[in-house]
Amino acid sequence: MQKKQQSGSSWTGYAGLFLGIILIVYLFSQIDLRSAIGRISKIGFSSALILLPYLALHLLETFTWMKLFPRSITAIPFFKLLKIQVITETVSMTLPAGVAVGEPLRPYLCYRFMKIPLPAGVASVAIRKLMLGVAQGLYTLIGAIAGFALLQKASVQMLGFQGLGYIMVATGTVVFLSFLLFLMLLLNGKAARNLHGFLMRIPFKRIKAWLIAMESGFHDTDEQLKSYKGPFTGRLFMVLLFYILAWFTLATESYIILTLLGVPVSFFQVLAIDTSITILRGLFFFIPSGLGVQDLGYMAFFHALGLQDFLAYGAAFVLLRRFKELLWYAVGYGVMVLSGVHLRDATRNR
Repeated sequence: MQKKQQSGSSWTGYAGLFLGIILIVYLFSQIDLRSAIGRISKIGFSSALILLPYLALHLLETFTWMKLFPRSITAIPFFKLLKIQVITETVSMTLPAGVAVGEPLRPYLCYRFMKIPLPAGVASVAIRKLMLGVAQGLYTLIGAIAGFALLQKASVQMLGFQGLGYIMVATGTVVFLSFLLFLMLLLNGKAARNLHGFLMRIPFKRIKAWLIAMESGFHDTDEQLKSYKGPFTGRLFMVLLFYILAWFTLATESYIILTLLGVPVSFFQVLAIDTSITILRGLFFFIPSGLGVQDLGYMAFFHALGLQDFLAYGAAFVLLRRFKELLWYAVGYGVMVLSGVHLRDATRNR
């Protein structure tokens, strides 16, 4: 049954990859590639600045993740955790349905490299994921409010009516409240046990046998989650702040690229666009790295805002951002190989 589930997930992922390839091929059939390359060539060595926000993202996420391990786990080596962050983020962003592979890989690698017990690793990853969701909701709200006028202006061209600003405010609010609710439910000390009881209702003998064998692990995870109550709860506010800063590195990266290309745009305008694209990319989570969807989204915004020669500037922006990703993903897989981590390690622990 587990193999069937993995096969289903793989088919979904490969369908997403195929769709992404179709979208990116369509994009390149529309853009002015020669003019885009000409604009990129004028930037010169300043293009190295584009790599810095993603580095800041990894450093911020690693530092913040350190704060989310149960109190029983002390003296976590920063650079070992950074290695795990780089590997798992690369897997999540590049494989078909990669999040389903990359996230389970985190607690496994924490145990392998730092001997952190799996229940403690699972607890930290679960809290991390929900805190990122809460932070994304706030980030979306900030972006929607800061660039409300721009979103409303672009909405007419993109949607045919003036409502995108309100949609993004509502989306940010829903994302924030939903993840906050899930976080509160997770911290009640019985989340893993309740999940185990719910899954036991599935009428498949193999799944039930596996759940019975793993029951103690669910209970151990609940015990680890209990340590997040009390004084630890106050730390979550600091964690939330750092995760919001981590989300802001995405808009900073876009702003740097557009500034280097000479596009007259303010940071708040970029912030509004980037929060919208981030939500769009989340809706198409099954497409690796938002391939095609993210790129067409940016092009649609540039066109809606009346950017002169938007096909050339938009193409240059997309090429630079994607090239940056290729470099960082190459680093991620390089670290993965040097660390002796294989993709089967991820699928083994799903």
